[in-house]
Amino acid sequence: MRHPRASRASRAVGERDRGSLTLMLAVLMVALLALAGLVIDGGRKLNQSASAYAIAQEAARAGAGMVDRSAAYRSGTFQVDQGQALAAARAYLASAGYSGSVSTDGTQNIRVTVTVTGQTLVLSLIGIDTMTSTGSAIASLVTGVTGPGT
Repeated sequence: MRHPRASRASRAVGERDRGSLTLMLAVLMVALLALAGLVIDGGRKLNQSASAYAIAQEAARAGAGMVDRSAAYRSGTFQVDQGQALAAARAYLASAGYSGSVSTDGTQNIRVTVTVTGQTLVLSLIGIDTMTSTGSAIASLVTGVTGPGT
């Protein structure tokens, strides 16, 4: 036969702990969800950054290929036709569906900066709906097979 005091004491301890496992699981679930968001959306952000950089590189290359033909035929010097270069880089960005800034950097370089915005998958649950990545590249006009003047 059990002692009445002992059963009341053990029941009081059990009631005091009731629900503590639920609270711990709720906290762990939020932490795991945040960790999943960082992993999934963090990976997407890295991919988006690489994509922005690649787009900027290709647009800069498209612009740097616009040689001023009249100067090349006249004097044998190769330099970028700035008007055509800017138009070619902007046209590349437009055809790829992106916008960005395009400028010349001296007479031999084209600078392109592209900003890409994407949607988050998991972090949107905590209010972070978009992520933005910026890529920038400079392309130089180089003559010859292996470099300038060769």
